[in-house]
Amino acid sequence: MIIADKILLEYRVTEKAALLSANFNQYTFEVAPSANRIEVARAVAKVFNVEVTNVNILNKKPKVKNDRSRRGKSGTSGGHKKAIVTLKEGDKIELV
Repeated sequence: MIIADKILLEYRVTEKAALLSANFNQYTFEVAPSANRIEVARAVAKVFNVEVTNVNILNKKPKVKNDRSRRGKSGTSGGHKKAIVTLKEGDKIELV
């Protein structure tokens, strides 16, 4: 059983995501670290009632940075997993 709320964490709103959705019918989501392509495709299809044709997944690893407020001790910026979902021609997701 797919629990879409646990898989799709948030919609990514960036300039690149806006261009992908306008030109190529692709939408970008931040997903759970344990999610795979099949689970993401089923969750998007269930939540938005669309047909998914392709899913690309990217893992952004956390960067190690020096934290000046803690006297130069190392810390990390958060990593995340994102999915770029391509929809069937004619399908659309309204997010507003």
